[in-house]
Amino acid sequence: MLADIWQRRRVFITGCTGLVGAWLTEWLVSAGADVVGLIRDDTPTSNFYRLGLDRRVAAVRGDLEDYALLERALNEHEIEVVFHLGAQTIVGIANHNPLSTFSANIQGTWNLLEASRRAKGVKAFVLASSDKAYGTHDVLPYTEDAPLIGRHPYDVSTSCADLIAQSYWTTYKLPVAITRCGNFYGGGDLNFNRIVPGTIRSLVDGQPPIIRSDGTLIRDYFYVKDGVGAYVTTAEKLLSGQAAGQAYNFSNESQVTVRELVEVVRRAFGDTRLDPVVLNDAPNEIPHQYLSAAKARRDLGWNPGYTLEQGMTETVQWYRQYFQDQENG
Repeated sequence: MLADIWQRRRVFITGCTGLVGAWLTEWLVSAGADVVGLIRDDTPTSNFYRLGLDRRVAAVRGDLEDYALLERALNEHEIEVVFHLGAQTIVGIANHNPLSTFSANIQGTWNLLEASRRAKGVKAFVLASSDKAYGTHDVLPYTEDAPLIGRHPYDVSTSCADLIAQSYWTTYKLPVAITRCGNFYGGGDLNFNRIVPGTIRSLVDGQPPIIRSDGTLIRDYFYVKDGVGAYVTTAEKLLSGQAAGQAYNFSNESQVTVRELVEVVRRAFGDTRLDPVVLNDAPNEIPHQYLSAAKARRDLGWNPGYTLEQGMTETVQWYRQYFQDQENG
């Protein structure tokens, strides 16, 4: 990551208040970029506000379904780089509310791509896709040439957004690249239905961790700060005239089961006395998913900076401070 490239660079970020978006925003602001963030809902306890980013970025209030808003924002702020992280990412919500998920994830993506195409000044567009875009495959790990065959609502929404982004390069030569990452974890995730923050909160409360599935699902777990590095590196390649029209998997290539992940969390927390409760209730989940990051290593010179254990140690420290701050008001 080359901080000097970002000095006074005009950047637009959707999902800036989210898990990865807040850390990405913080990195870009610290590198001297002029950041504009699309904000739909205010969550004062989120990491975005804990980092004081609301005082350090220009905010555009609205949602991805508002095309006119996006076009105005990109033009009036003379945006050069777009990071599209905004999406409805919760599988359970997608199963219960597919229309809102499709609207945000598919329509929102084509709106932003079209606004970027018409803005003319956009030199780089990074779409944050997901390993869920691949759907279920018998051959693992996923490589970038695997077909995108999502079947359940969230997976379908990522497959569609991914394909639409590819079409904007193929047809219009919009300089877009696609990042496909595994399951993000790290400080700032306040969706306690997710396994990492949920497990940490249970341990803080002296309760056994809850595993909603049977515990055998295999996943990539990817630290948020490595995600920031992946997104920034991809954008820098686009700005240098490379990587347009390409998709890249990012992973530390250390896949684990949910049960194994909970053990990593318990060890990082320093308390392995409470055994997890396994609910075996996780419909519409892909059983095994993990990625090859060989292309990103080869073409982008990217490598992860954290092992799972290192990332989890930092994550536990963040939540200890968060819950302490909550208690102190």
